[in-house]
Amino acid sequence: MIVQACLNGARAGDFHPALPLDAEAMARDAAASIAAGAAELHVHARGTDGAESLAPEAMDRTVAALRRACPGTLIGVSTGAWIEKDDLRTLVAISGWRELPDYASVNLSETAAPVVMESLRQRGIGIEAGLASIADAERLAGLDHGGRVLRVLIEISEQTLDDAFAVADGIEQVLERAGIRRSILLHGENATVWPFVERAAARTFSTRVGLEDGKALPDGSVADGNAALVAAAVGIYRGA
Repeated sequence: MIVQACLNGARAGDFHPALPLDAEAMARDAAASIAAGAAELHVHARGTDGAESLAPEAMDRTVAALRRACPGTLIGVSTGAWIEKDDLRTLVAISGWRELPDYASVNLSETAAPVVMESLRQRGIGIEAGLASIADAERLAGLDHGGRVLRVLIEISEQTLDDAFAVADGIEQVLERAGIRRSILLHGENATVWPFVERAAARTFSTRVGLEDGKALPDGSVADGNAALVAAAVGIYRGA
């Protein structure tokens, strides 16, 4: 049961003045987030132009900076199809990484998810299976990877709380029926961030918070940055 800091995601630079968009900024933010109580890091590497990138030069630079700033901390990255916008380019990029992350998130909604998962496995990189729908969970259950992923990431985009909880419940039911008993990380977005943190804490699941998800603290005020969001989540876990 951990709090994972998700430092930037696909957000644009105007989302928050503290959004880290280069390797050194991510490293500074990562160190502050670990000091605030985060146990792991999740980042979206950026090229020199500030755009998300899976290219080896961007990934190697980012992972190396995070390793220096947070030695011993597990580091995860995204493999979202929108980053390279081409499945072959995504696979070529993964094959060229030299500074390997500990794990990578793979969205089961994406067509190339099975081959991306296999590419990561061949490189010894753990898989965080991203499920945003019941269909995603059923797809995972149909793959031989289902019981061999590092963890299951239930990430809900629905913004109405009843709808979001219903999807999360449905995903959990599919996993249970399939016998996939991996650790679960609950991940809300914008309106559902803090309800999902509270749900995760109550159910002894892990969670993810940071400027990838939103910028508001539980009281509705705007956080100074990722460390403040992490500290709020850790406080909820301690209270639970």
